Amino acid sequence: MPTSGSSRPRSTVDPADGPGRASTATSTAATDERAGRPLAATDGDHPPDAERIGITRLLRLPGYRRLLGVRFPAQLSDGMFQTALGGAVLFNPERQADPIAVAAGLAVLLLPYSVIGPFAGALLDRWDRKRVLVVASLVRAALIIGVAATVYVGADGAPLYLGALLVAGLSRFVGAGLSVGLPHLVPRANLVEANAFAVTVGAGMTATGAAVAIGVRALVGADDAGSAVTTLTSLLGGLLAAGVAVGFRRGVLGPDRAVAQDHGAVGTALRGLVDGARATTATPSVTASFVALAAHRVAFGISTLLMLLLFRYAFTAIGPLRVGLAGIGQTVGVAAAGLGTAALVTPWAVRRWGRARLVRVALVAAAVAQLALVGLLTLPTVFAVAYVLGMVGQVLKLCTDAAVQGEARDGVLGRVFAIYDIVFNVGFVAAVTAAAFLSPPDGRAPALFAASAGLYLVGLLGHDLALRRRARS
Repeated sequence: MPTSGSSRPRSTVDPADGPGRASTATSTAATDERAGRPLAATDGDHPPDAERIGITRLLRLPGYRRLLGVRFPAQLSDGMFQTALGGAVLFNPERQADPIAVAAGLAVLLLPYSVIGPFAGALLDRWDRKRVLVVASLVRAALIIGVAATVYVGADGAPLYLGALLVAGLSRFVGAGLSVGLPHLVPRANLVEANAFAVTVGAGMTATGAAVAIGVRALVGADDAGSAVTTLTSLLGGLLAAGVAVGFRRGVLGPDRAVAQDHGAVGTALRGLVDGARATTATPSVTASFVALAAHRVAFGISTLLMLLLFRYAFTAIGPLRVGLAGIGQTVGVAAAGLGTAALVTPWAVRRWGRARLVRVALVAAAVAQLALVGLLTLPTVFAVAYVLGMVGQVLKLCTDAAVQGEARDGVLGRVFAIYDIVFNVGFVAAVTAAAFLSPPDGRAPALFAASAGLYLVGLLGHDLALRRRARS
């Protein structure tokens, strides 16, 4: 793989390739692209030799601008829906929630990303990705109406969770389509920059959606009727995303060469998982990134469950720092500030240190932050740790996105992202479920916070071992 001292063609944007489509100035690079190899792949230890072009020049790419126009309202809608549903289940005065109920609600919101992910990954390598964005966004909006009606009539359990599962599953198709389409719209050498802006501002839109949902809930009430209205408003962002996605030309998001679908839906998904796993293990830097991200998600899942319980049952307000759903909203805002910091720091740090070293620093910082909660479990400390974990999580995600998008072939990119979904969400849900059985009802569990710190150190070890496998090969 090329290092900072290697020579390779610089990527350019050729209008003939469509809006912002990456191409190269030499026949050698074109041959590499046709062979399915990344144009600007970097290994995990060395920073890329491409110069940062800056967000201003990235925003001049019409395809990238339109992609942001889909991503931002879609993630706004996701933030509103998740918060509305969380308020309906956890902070609704007409309902009571214990740790198991909280874990069930989080599982409903996140497991579809892993259940649907294998199907999405395989089908995104076969279907026109523009069509996926449009159709999935519209169907999701229709399903939100059904969920809002379920909340309004006071239904609980399976009816509510099934509707939420379907909505989250459609969100997976939209998110996966945006991720695998990005390398078609910007030069691969600038994927870290493009991801840093798109993913981080998108996460900020999710946080904004959560804040909007909290505001709507304050206006219309916290009972079942108010929760239904809050849930219903979340469909607006999805409709806007669908309208913007219509403007993409057919095929501009890929796949470059659609794979023939010789199997049924289940067979396609299973084969997609196998293909994605093979492609992942064949690229040690991607494997290392997945290991580090998995450690973070498991540790973060434990912390999330404990935080929700602490804000509902244990903490009391301190000055401007609130508790309950308002306190959760403040915490999300602080974590979003950490995400913003990561967006500014990550491109610079990757160029200066390389992805591998940056990932190591992030894992150590997260471990230290979790240990702080062991010794000082107070509301101000929780807000400080939320900022650090928000920054660390985003650094790890941006590095993983760049590894996958820059080093996996487009023909298997959707299937690798299916593995990515499983790494990102199954570990989180499993950790939330385990913590629900181990945590006291009020969430005061220093031993679990200490275990989370240990998980980050395990991730650090696994990350280094994966990169050593690459060095040996």
